[in-house]
Amino acid sequence: QVQLGESGGGLVQAGGSLRISCAASGSIPRINAMAWYRQAPGKGRELVAAISSQGSTYYANSVKGRFTISKDNAKNTLYLQMNSLKPESTAMYSCAANARKFRWPPPDFRSWGQGNQVTVSS
Repeated sequence: QVQLGESGGGLVQAGGSLRISCAASGSIPRINAMAWYRQAPGKGRELVAAISSQGSTYYANSVKGRFTISKDNAKNTLYLQMNSLKPESTAMYSCAANARKFRWPPPDFRSWGQGNQVTVSS
């Protein structure tokens, strides 16, 4: 239905900033919401941020005030601006599209990207 490709990950020093991107293709008009997830080694997958087609946003408590989710409809791209990065932010970040249920925040999505690594050094 929707194909997603992430980019922009890398190694960042603590306190630094990074913006990661997710380009979408396919059935773009049918996308009702998009989100960023992350998974650290030995831990479960965590919903970091989500944005609806209307622009409503959700943030995990651990990233509120530091991360900002946004989208550029003209470029069919989702962004996650990460500021004041901490070592505990180190994880594989994946984007997702099309919520399976009409619930906020969405409990699951239909389409997933492959993910990109973000590593924050001390």
